[in-house]
Amino acid sequence: MPITPATATQTSSNGTADAILLELVDENGVTIGTAEKLAAHQPPGQLHRAFSVFLFDERGRLLLQQRALGKYHSPGVWSNTCCGHPYPGEAPFAAAARRTFEELGVSPSLLAEAGTVRYNHPDPESGLVEQEYNHLFVGLVQSPLRPDAEEVGDTAFVTPAELTERHAGDPFSSWFMTVLDAARPAVRELTGPSAGW
Repeated sequence: MPITPATATQTSSNGTADAILLELVDENGVTIGTAEKLAAHQPPGQLHRAFSVFLFDERGRLLLQQRALGKYHSPGVWSNTCCGHPYPGEAPFAAAARRTFEELGVSPSLLAEAGTVRYNHPDPESGLVEQEYNHLFVGLVQSPLRPDAEEVGDTAFVTPAELTERHAGDPFSSWFMTVLDAARPAVRELTGPSAGW
């Protein structure tokens, strides 16, 4: 597993662990400061920059990820291909590509911007709040997955009909439908009308 600030505790020169910082933004997505990751998710939540990735195979099926049970936030639920937070000063596109590789062991063969969406979703299980200004990306995956077991519990490629069935019976992240609906125009452009998105 690659060692990055997102997957390992950082140690500063004085031997103390450095906090993982998120970029705080205003309602227009303009950076206004930083906050420690867990603190930013405490109720009522601080609006921060995030990203969501939706990757599809050559048949137009969406790659879902089940979050690992060890995750501090929304463990064990199904969600989009990859999601996370850029480091302060990191471009959302770069962060999306980086985390997709870190979590799933693949680099998208195509990755395109698909707009932004702002939402406020409390997680009923953990009590944490997703108060996010989310940058959306759609793309293609054409390589075998090599998921990091500390991040990913399972994966599945689904058609729209299979997603509807799975969403009705399995737990999904609180933000999943919000980000998928916001990305749908770009998803349709990428996958074409026959895929049914």
